[in-house]
Amino acid sequence: MSLKEQLMQDYKEAMKNADTVKKETVNMVRAAIKQYEVDQRVELEDDADIVRIIKKQVKMRTDALADFARAGRDDMAEAYNKEIDILKSYLPEEMGEEEIRARVSEIAASLGIEKDIRNMGTLMKSVMAELKDKADGSAVNKAVKEFLNK
Repeated sequence: MSLKEQLMQDYKEAMKNADTVKKETVNMVRAAIKQYEVDQRVELEDDADIVRIIKKQVKMRTDALADFARAGRDDMAEAYNKEIDILKSYLPEEMGEEEIRARVSEIAASLGIEKDIRNMGTLMKSVMAELKDKADGSAVNKAVKEFLNK
């Protein structure tokens, strides 16, 4: 079953179970997918494209959490955390920090990159090209900086 079909099935199930948070979250993702399809004039069938849209939604909510914390809006932060948990259930498992560090070292060795912060752009470009959908960009950035600063 494709991710798009899974979202529709989960939406129907959430409606039957009167789970408003899940229903609204899944509906929001479906709307984002539909908006992308209309804007780009394409029909998304590839799960990788849908995963990118879901990751974008997770990132938007994660970024907003800091604003809610500063404003003292614990209720909104809690709601967004629930939405993030629901959205992450549709994403593939991401690489852990140790795996990312290992891949950064391997890629740097294969490219012959020296441990110098001036090589940050070159190494980030190569690592992100390989780990784009497998690892969080901020975790990759952190691992690359650690590697280059050692």
